[in-house]
Amino acid sequence: MLTNSNVQTCIFLLLWGWTMSTESRTQQRVKGVPELYKQGSRPHRQRREVHQESHKQGSPVFKRSPDITKSPLTKSEQLLRIDDHDFTMRPGFGGPAIPVGVDVQVESLDSISEVDMDFTMKLYLRHYWKDERLSFPSSNNQSMTFDGRLVKKIWVPDMFFVHSKRSFIHDTTTDNIMLRVQPDGKVLYSLRVTVTAMCNMDFSRFPLDTQSCSLEIESYAYTEDDLMLYWKNGNESLKTDDRISLSQFLIQEFHTTTRLAFYSSTGWYNRLYINFTLRRHIFFFLLQTYFPATLMVMLSWVSFWIDRRAAPARVPLGITTVLTMSTIITGVNASMPRVSYIKAVDIYLWVSFVFVFLSVLEYAAVNYLTTVQERKERKMREK
Repeated sequence: MLTNSNVQTCIFLLLWGWTMSTESRTQQRVKGVPELYKQGSRPHRQRREVHQESHKQGSPVFKRSPDITKSPLTKSEQLLRIDDHDFTMRPGFGGPAIPVGVDVQVESLDSISEVDMDFTMKLYLRHYWKDERLSFPSSNNQSMTFDGRLVKKIWVPDMFFVHSKRSFIHDTTTDNIMLRVQPDGKVLYSLRVTVTAMCNMDFSRFPLDTQSCSLEIESYAYTEDDLMLYWKNGNESLKTDDRISLSQFLIQEFHTTTRLAFYSSTGWYNRLYINFTLRRHIFFFLLQTYFPATLMVMLSWVSFWIDRRAAPARVPLGITTVLTMSTIITGVNASMPRVSYIKAVDIYLWVSFVFVFLSVLEYAAVNYLTTVQERKERKMREK
């Protein structure tokens, strides 16, 4: 028979066995969870590492190839190897003449002065040439653009304006100079200039005249053996603004020509011409000169209908018309150069002046003859 102590011992052993089996199953579950977590996280971690590595390497579609011209660490002088060459000498020194193309865009024709015989023009002057010393590596054929600071370090054509009186490069807000270099060494050099140049005018038909002026461009130091100057696109090399207009002139034509200029001490030079033709507007002179002169002549004829005995009326009228014609002639000549030949307007004004002056002489002659006739009649009555 089982005693109470034996029953208690059996119950204790059953509870202890159940507790041990439960703890062993729990430990096995806890060990399996980290292993599964580790096994499941490895593909995700690998995928993330692969994505980061591909992002660092760049996509073959969207990644741009490195361009040394856009690198902020590369100086323009180092890229163009300016210190490696002597830019005081022209490109290809000792070889054939370097071709330099030119094109011009006329921005405005500011003024035409008959007294000084000159004109003022504002223009964009562009030069094109190739200097292999300025070539640089570029994977995408990108050009580089600089301002006027680099111009002082490289060779540029020494152009000047023949027969110019004044000229300057605009410097607001900085020097209006642009330099563009292609990877193969082709150079575009552009500047904005205002120039006042001489224009030989012929006033023999003034104010019915037509004037032809030209702006001449030439190299100062290089003859045709060293520099071949030419219009880049012929007559298409000259562009003008459609809004260009002058108060006294109508611009009829712009065109280009090329000639050779010879200097006895230095030789032959290529010279480029910008030719333009101006026709004067006549309406201003009709109002200011011709109509007043005509009216003065007609006014002097009024004295013919005034009684010859009314000297206080006829004499001031004649003198006034003479003085008015003198003022008109003086005003016209004040705005013209002192030329030694007769102008068309001079012929008209002096003929008008002669008519006015003859009207005054006519009254003097009539008054004198009348006085002589009255004396003869008085003597006959006295006899």
